[in-house]
Parts: sequence; structure tokens; C-alpha cells
Amino acid sequence: MRIHSALALMTLIGSSAFGATKVSFDPANNLVITGKALFPISVAVLPPVEGKTPNGESAWQEFRAAGVNFARVAPNDFWDKHGWNPEGLRVAGKYLDQLGSANIYGWMTLGDELAYVKPDDEQKQAKLKAMIEMFKDHPALGGWKGADEPQWGNMNTHGKRPPSSIATTYARVHELDPNHPVIVLQAPRGTAADNAVYDPYLDVTGMDVFPVGYPPGRHVPDWPNKEISMVGDWTKIIVEAAHGKPVWMTLQVAWSGVAGKGKTLRFPTFPQERFMTYEAIICGARGVNYFGGGHGVAQTLNERDRPLGYNWTFWERVLKPLLAEINETSPLHPALLASNSRLPVKAEGASDVEFTVREVGEQICILACKREGQTAQVTFKGLPASVTGGDVLYESPRKVEVKNGQFTDWFGPEEVHVYRLGR
Repeated sequence: MRIHSALALMTLIGSSAFGATKVSFDPANNLVITGKALFPISVAVLPPVEGKTPNGESAWQEFRAAGVNFARVAPNDFWDKHGWNPEGLRVAGKYLDQLGSANIYGWMTLGDELAYVKPDDEQKQAKLKAMIEMFKDHPALGGWKGADEPQWGNMNTHGKRPPSSIATTYARVHELDPNHPVIVLQAPRGTAADNAVYDPYLDVTGMDVFPVGYPPGRHVPDWPNKEISMVGDWTKIIVEAAHGKPVWMTLQVAWSGVAGKGKTLRFPTFPQERFMTYEAIICGARGVNYFGGGHGVAQTLNERDRPLGYNWTFWERVLKPLLAEINETSPLHPALLASNSRLPVKAEGASDVEFTVREVGEQICILACKREGQTAQVTFKGLPASVTGGDVLYESPRKVEVKNGQFTDWFGPEEVHVYRLGR
């Protein structure tokens, strides 16, 4: 990367000396980059490196303006499908340059080739070292994407991989680059205990959960819950498995189960994507990643979007308005960075309502959602006596009145309410 380019990026995203970012986590498990806490909002399977929107603007600037602050860079995102050969590395560097110019951080995918390096494979270790050293000081690097779904073993890894299979890569990455985390995502399979054994070899974990398709729930055929609320099921499982480490959940735009021969194409609606996002956050996610915007290309993109290599139709209809509710300019954002409150709030009236309480200064935020089932009235109890009411965010002009530390509201199936209450 040219010197003037690096300096420009350092100015844009506030990198430390030599352009390298330093990533850590605060007590609430928020990602902290060079001293600033972030709620990661990521997209995966990207447009081409010089990506454009339908109106000819930069794809990366469009993403950033909407609130995207992370993007996964992977060999299979490259339009001519490079692996980590010299040309693939060059294209990866161009992706980081483009992301950095838009104030977005990249999490670089190591891929099957480098995520499962064996202790005695000197050739692969040398290749991993060269890659780490090439990108570790890039001012747009936010982390490393390690093994992909090792507990299950996906179509690429051909069977479950033991925790020891990712140990060498994890150790080498941190030996060479102590400033960036290793992110290992799992498939929605197994128990918390099954997934917990991988914890020594990751810094962030999460799950890929794609419940929208025909038939419903085909992504997890053996799981009894076939509805989109399975996102909450699996978030709770991986949070338990993480033993206190951060969890980022990967949610559906499109995936192989809805794209390709013999498959019926289907995308989440706005209410579905909104429910899945909030349920993941309520159940413990400290970041979200939306997978499949460019997935399958020919199968998932309409005539307008296909030449652009990204599902801008889904972006305009679903993701962009959704991110307006959770990005750093939203009224909810401070609560997303807050720790879970210790207030003794309880919900009565329906057994399938999930919620979390966050306190920000004199405000109390309750994020609540209801799973599938019957519409119900739900009463929240246990609020301080000083609370008299507040707004229902994103449902203006609706408000709630609090008396004697409680209030009641209606919840329909798969409905979300976000309450911002004042003391």
C-alpha cells in the first residue's frame, strides 16, 4: 500500500502509530478499536472491490452512511474466485483500502487453507505468517475470521473438526498480531458444551442461523423449532458456550438453501429481519453480521442488481431501514453498548416474551420481543418508582405510561417493541 494512502486512512479512522489498529473488548463485551467502543454491524459476501450502488455511488460509502462498520473479506467474495494466492492477496488488500476509505473495518477470512494449519506443516505456517504480516498493520483491519463452523463441519471442511485443529492457527495469529481478535463462528448444531470446547482458540464466537426458506427451518433440520425464533434459541446456546467471550450472530440475507437448482428463492421480510436482529441482541449478541448480499449472484440478484454484484433491492427494502434503528446515530445506540441492567424487571402475561434492560444515564431502555403464538398483553414490573413513562422507539407517536413501577402493552407474534423510559 502506498504511503500517502496509508496516511489518508489513518486520518479517516483514527489509527495508532504506523497505521495499525488495536482491538480490545470492554467489560460489557463491546468491541473497542483504538479506544472507541463499537457495536459491530457487518455485511458478508461483498460487492466487487470497486462496488457501486444502482445510482453509481460507492457501495462502501453507502454501507457506512447506513451504519455498517464491519465487512468480511474472503477469497470467495472475489469475482474471479481467487484463493490466497498472490492475486487473491492483492485483491484482499484492495478491499481493505476501499473499506478504510469509507471508515469500515474488515475482518479478514483465513479460509480453510489457513484456518486449520497443522503443527508440523511448515509450508502452511509460512504462508499464514506472510498473510498476517501483510495485513496486520493495515489501518482498516478489525480482526481475523478463523475456522468456519468447525463443530459441525460444513460442505467445505467435510466433517467435524476437533478443537485441536484450530489451535496452531490461533497461536500463530496472536504471536504475530496481538492487536486483533480471531473470530470463529459455528453452525447451529450441538449443545453449549459441544461448542464450548473451541473457546480456548477464539476471541469472538457466534453462529450462522438462516431460518427463512422452504420448508421452514431447513437450515437446522433436527431442531424442533422451525420458526425464525430459532435465532434466539441458538444465540442463548452460543452465549452459554462462550463462557463470557463476545458473541456476534450472523443473520440471513440469502444462503445456499434458498439459492440454486431445485431451491425456492426466499428472503426475510423487514419484520422478520427486524425480529431476528433484536432477538439476537436481547439474547446476548454484541454484534450482528448479515450474510449473503452477494450470495449465489445469478440466483439471488435481479436484473438491475446482477451487474452490480450486490442485492441492492434487499438493502433498500430491508437492511438500510433496519440499520437506521441500531446504528451509531440512532437513539437506541447508547443502550446497545450498555451492560445488562440489574433492575429486577419481570414480564408477565406471556411465557414467550424475551427482553433485556439497559440503563444509560437517567434513561432505562427495554428491548422486548415476542415469539410466535397468540397476541397477548404483557405487563413489565419492577421499574423504579421514579419512572413515569416514555417513548416506544420507532413507533412514534406511541408512548407508555408507567405507574407503580409497571406498564402494560400488546405484543403480536414476532413483534418487537423498544421502550425508552425516563426516571
